[in-house]
Amino acid sequence: MKNYTPRSEGRKFIIPSFFFIIALCVLAFINEIRFDSLLSFGRCALSNVPMNNNNGSSLLSSSSGDDEIRILIGILTLPDQYPRRHFLRMIYGTQVVPDGVKVDVKFVFCNLTKEDQKVLVALEIMRFDDIIILNCNENMNKGKTYTYFSSLPELFNETDAPNPPYHYVMKADDDTYIRLESLVASLRPLPREDLYYGYVIPCPSMDPFVHYMSGMGYLVSWDIAVWLKDSEIPKKHLEGPEDKVFGDWIREGRRGKNRFNAKWSMYNFPEPPTRCTHELWPETIAVHLLKNQEKWIRTLNYFNVTSNLKPSKLYHIP
Repeated sequence: MKNYTPRSEGRKFIIPSFFFIIALCVLAFINEIRFDSLLSFGRCALSNVPMNNNNGSSLLSSSSGDDEIRILIGILTLPDQYPRRHFLRMIYGTQVVPDGVKVDVKFVFCNLTKEDQKVLVALEIMRFDDIIILNCNENMNKGKTYTYFSSLPELFNETDAPNPPYHYVMKADDDTYIRLESLVASLRPLPREDLYYGYVIPCPSMDPFVHYMSGMGYLVSWDIAVWLKDSEIPKKHLEGPEDKVFGDWIREGRRGKNRFNAKWSMYNFPEPPTRCTHELWPETIAVHLLKNQEKWIRTLNYFNVTSNLKPSKLYHIP
């Protein structure tokens, strides 16, 4: 019988151990690649969120732990735009938002000036309760946006309401299609204070600290609306392109330290092509410049907004 020495026994132990260690290294290397990939994905997803210069911590640290999100979307329009409002009510009324999320869509315009408006708008309010009439003369670039934001703290200052009544308030054009679920998803990781969110102008820029957010639809946290009400800065500079003027207020007041560039999930309709457009795509938050029914229909068809239509004997839609 062949004798086995302690040395040969050691070799038998060392060789399997060597291969076991190699296997562990390979597994660790694979996991490291996966972890690095996740980190890279996270860095990409949050690349638009700057660091807080005051304390050096991530801006995500200022977010509330509460999952509830309350958003007010004010669509600036004109009193006589009855068909457009009814159309947009369908657009937003058929969208579904996640549990724990409240999105209020209101139509915003200045004082009524015609007898028919006083009747028809009153009927709309009685039926839908989704209109805000500001105390101003109707205008686009002479302070209407300021009146809207600065009026909100008083309009929603109710003792039995949550504080703040909304975490975010948004101004949007009535030719913009906002996909509410996508908007909410983009807001979840963001701070709820000193936030300025939108599509950065100029079109080629990806830096949210350059210039301002496009008037197609920009959003701020509630505290900025309160600041606008109390600050003297906007009162001295009301006239001019409303989105640019808003950006001027933010810059001069040193507000909006937390900024998020939603480009290219927000963009202009692809036709005519410009530096602000691209094709419709699934990751969309908002599409702007839907100036006619054809563009609206093409957009709504792309996103299959009628896919949840329930079958019924009462109608047949091929």
